[in-house]
Amino acid sequence: MNPASNLILIGPMGAGKTSVGRRVARATGLDFVDVDQLLEQRTGASVNLIFELEGEAGFRRRESELLAEICADDDQLIATGGGAVLDADNRSLLKRSGFVIFLDLSVDQQLMRLSRDRTRPLLQAPDRRKRLLAMAEQRRPLYLEVADLVLDSNGLSAPRASQRLLALLDGRWQREEAGHAA
Repeated sequence: MNPASNLILIGPMGAGKTSVGRRVARATGLDFVDVDQLLEQRTGASVNLIFELEGEAGFRRRESELLAEICADDDQLIATGGGAVLDADNRSLLKRSGFVIFLDLSVDQQLMRLSRDRTRPLLQAPDRRKRLLAMAEQRRPLYLEVADLVLDSNGLSAPRASQRLLALLDGRWQREEAGHAA
């Protein structure tokens, strides 16, 4: 979608949606919103605890409700959770609500970046590689379906990925002023 008042980052866990998102939001003057972090603030519970108490289905329901609320506003850089694209309604909402950027990352890079992470419920598996490969197989086509732009973030630090993304946005994203949607 172009022009758009929101930028929306999608991609697998470890791709840099939060760290790149904060930097790009600062550089563009957008308000930064991390869906998972806002969900934790609102519920007073970690994503891990929500998964434990309500299962993935309960978490996804909460995520979808919050995403709908967030996407109703303008002038934001929204960092979604990696699985937000699993729901067809979420995919449609993301496409309507902003310029969507897929931060692409290989499973090998994910394993490196998340090697010490013990907080993500979907990583709590005996074979992390197998789990990440299965998730990538399921989600990558959905990320590509929604994306207006794909940034290969393999081997890039957050500052470098942010610089590259800003350079790409310069020629591809036209910021729409809030309240001027057609």
